[in-house]
Amino acid sequence: MHQIHTFLFAQETSEFNITPVQYSLLTALDSLGEMDQNTLAIEVGLERSSVAEVIPRLTARGLVSRTQAEHDKRLRLVKLTPAGKRLVKKMAQAVQRAHDRTIEHLSPVERDVFMLQMIRLVEANNSDSLVPFRLPDSQLLAQDESSVDVS
Repeated sequence: MHQIHTFLFAQETSEFNITPVQYSLLTALDSLGEMDQNTLAIEVGLERSSVAEVIPRLTARGLVSRTQAEHDKRLRLVKLTPAGKRLVKKMAQAVQRAHDRTIEHLSPVERDVFMLQMIRLVEANNSDSLVPFRLPDSQLLAQDESSVDVS
């Protein structure tokens, strides 16, 4: 599934020359704002070393900027530049097309069930991950499940 989605993402977003990992970092910064690299790694479920390798590439392209935190000089703060914000906005439709193509062969009900099952699998196996993902509130999942009619 990952390879299929990565292929579709690459097809739909080829003009932007951005990888899925780079896009996840950009969108996290877009929605959450400035943060240190360690927090960014946690937010997107990546190892710190992976984020440390990708951020310089995004910086070189002028999509993010880095500064030292005033309260702790060991921390590197990362934020989206105006160019980064524009790119995230420009990519939104292409990324949505990739997501839509990934699940296009499922009915709307099957899509809802599939997403709930994926959340359940991530939740059940999260503790085995090298970088545990921040999960949604379990009550939200229970509410979502009760609203899906699988008949």
